[in-house]
Amino acid sequence: MKDVYILAIETSCDETSIAIVKNGHECIYMNVLTQMDTHANFGGVVPEIASRMHTENITMVLDDVLTKSHMQIKDVDAIAVTYAPGLLGSLLVGVEFAKTLSFLYDKPLIAVNHMAGHIYANNLTGDLKFPLLALVVSGGHTDLVIMKGDYEFEVIGKTLDDAIGEAYDKVARVLDLKYPGGPNVERLAKDGSATYNLGVPHLEGYNVSYSGLKSSVINIVHNERQRGNELNKKDLACSFQNIAIGQLITKVRKALKNEDIKNVIVAGGVSANGYLRGEMEKLCQEYHVSLSIPDFKYCTDNAAMIGAAAYPLYLKQEFATLDLNASSTTSIF
Repeated sequence: MKDVYILAIETSCDETSIAIVKNGHECIYMNVLTQMDTHANFGGVVPEIASRMHTENITMVLDDVLTKSHMQIKDVDAIAVTYAPGLLGSLLVGVEFAKTLSFLYDKPLIAVNHMAGHIYANNLTGDLKFPLLALVVSGGHTDLVIMKGDYEFEVIGKTLDDAIGEAYDKVARVLDLKYPGGPNVERLAKDGSATYNLGVPHLEGYNVSYSGLKSSVINIVHNERQRGNELNKKDLACSFQNIAIGQLITKVRKALKNEDIKNVIVAGGVSANGYLRGEMEKLCQEYHVSLSIPDFKYCTDNAAMIGAAAYPLYLKQEFATLDLNASSTTSIF
């Protein structure tokens, strides 16, 4: 079968990324231009600044990808773009850019959901083996999803309130850690001990909860400061992380006991967390199932994952029209 090259665009938040992906598995070349240093000055992403910087940078990123890959737009078979979910202004920059390229070069347009991209990032470092269990963990999602085939999503569990990435960021803020918060909480936790009693949520089924855990951390910080006591940030970060990740391990363990699973994959920005990776490796070895976690460069937002997720849609000839619009809330699940 003829090789399929997809030019993929990702602008859902604060990374301007473009990649060329071959057959959904091989990233020919990718550029990820981050705005992290700019938004660090504000303690988080400022949507208006993010969209403006995407507009300023996107043609430069495309030129770099075409130059480094030694390809031209006429050489690719389709244009793929993240259309949802994310920051609306940021998404619109990528969607309009992709629509323009699709029209000018007469290439099929493929609309990709950002969360599907995180799942299919695993195809860049291996092969999805169905039926699989996907643990989707990010700033906006915490989901347990069974897939019996491409784009067949069955949600069996999810967070009832905050996503795990959101909880990490809020804990980082109350601990006065710099943006991005999640990785800094993880670094702090490595040198700590789980000495704080934060309470463990007990939920039936596969659902998880992070609101109470986050509130427990906030209350401890406020109480210790009001009493003039010294706060052991390393121990508090470790206590939080053990429970936050522990919930996920408990639910994945339950799924492995009760469901027909050949492959476990971890997807989303929090999949870069080293403690989560280590605990998942131990669990999957215990149950003799394969584990797939993307390389670090494919864990956070990137265009290669969008190209990987676009490939099955290309094979199905599921193309978008030029009236495609961005959506800040649309979920694939």
